Amino acid sequence: MTMEEVFKGTKEFKQEVFEKVQLELNQFGLLIYNANVKQLVDVPGHEYFSYLGQKTQMEAANQAKVDVSEAKMKGSIGSKLREGKTLQNAAKIDAETKIIATQRDGDGKKEEIKVRTEVKVFENQREAEVAEANADLAKKKAGWAKEAQVAEVEAMKAVALRDAELQKEVETMNALTRVEMLKAEYLSKATVEYETKVQEANWELYRKQKAAEAILYEKEKEAEAQKAIAEASFYSRQQVADGELYTKQKEAEGLLALAQAQGTYIRTLLDALGGNYGALRDYLMINGGMFQDIAKINAEAVRGLQPKISIWSNGGSGGVDAVDGGGSGSNAMKEVAGVYRMLPPLFNTVHEQTGMLPPAWMGTLTDS
Repeated sequence: MTMEEVFKGTKEFKQEVFEKVQLELNQFGLLIYNANVKQLVDVPGHEYFSYLGQKTQMEAANQAKVDVSEAKMKGSIGSKLREGKTLQNAAKIDAETKIIATQRDGDGKKEEIKVRTEVKVFENQREAEVAEANADLAKKKAGWAKEAQVAEVEAMKAVALRDAELQKEVETMNALTRVEMLKAEYLSKATVEYETKVQEANWELYRKQKAAEAILYEKEKEAEAQKAIAEASFYSRQQVADGELYTKQKEAEGLLALAQAQGTYIRTLLDALGGNYGALRDYLMINGGMFQDIAKINAEAVRGLQPKISIWSNGGSGGVDAVDGGGSGSNAMKEVAGVYRMLPPLFNTVHEQTGMLPPAWMGTLTDS
């Protein structure tokens, strides 16, 4: 956009700026919801926008003058047109009135009236032509007046524009002259101050850089020491954690091996007992000493209560069999038979106290 387009079309300029800036902000995920161009201001030494404003004001004033002149011209033309129409209507009314008056003179004088009417019509036509010629003349005069006024307005506008251009050139030259004078006056002073400040800034920057480097070196050493301490601590904790993990893994492996061995042992027993879960349960109870534990618990429970105790014997006299040198084999068999005779009442007692039944093969034994 040119500077005049920016000055005259601020909305279009704002929209174009938004679109260009938004393209750059899209890559950051940012969005412009609203923004305004507050004001277009000249920099010191340049009055471009000021001159554009003056130009716009002068154009508005000149346009107002043109509008006034056009309004006056339209008024004059309208007045002349109305005068011409009035004359035409008056002539037409006069002609119509004379025709009607002539027609009412009588039927007997029809031919005379006809001739007179034709004459009158001819005269009216002539008068109408004269009126039309007068109207055309009036229109032409109005057009000439309009052209003269337009020419006058354009001449005044051209003079005003030329004056504005000359005034602008004069002010531009004056502004350039003032700028050069100010440059010559303040440039040397500004240069000296700038070089002095640059030297001071460079020295301050060098001092700050050295101080920052010293602090950075110290921080780096502290960070390295802290890193070494942290790495040693982490290695120690890692070794402890690895040892605990290894211990837990070994314990888990031992439990797993024990569980697998017990499972294999139980499966083997179950296969040996023909899949009889009751027999397997009774065997595990007997093998685990559960009946002895039950008897011990019952004995502890009735200790000091003077319970009624049943004693079973193998049927021998006085509870003791005679033993001689030649009958040792028969005595051993009697002992075994006595044990088997004691089992039924023992299992009955266990069943009454615990509700557990003996194995199926023991159920065939009797009390006798």
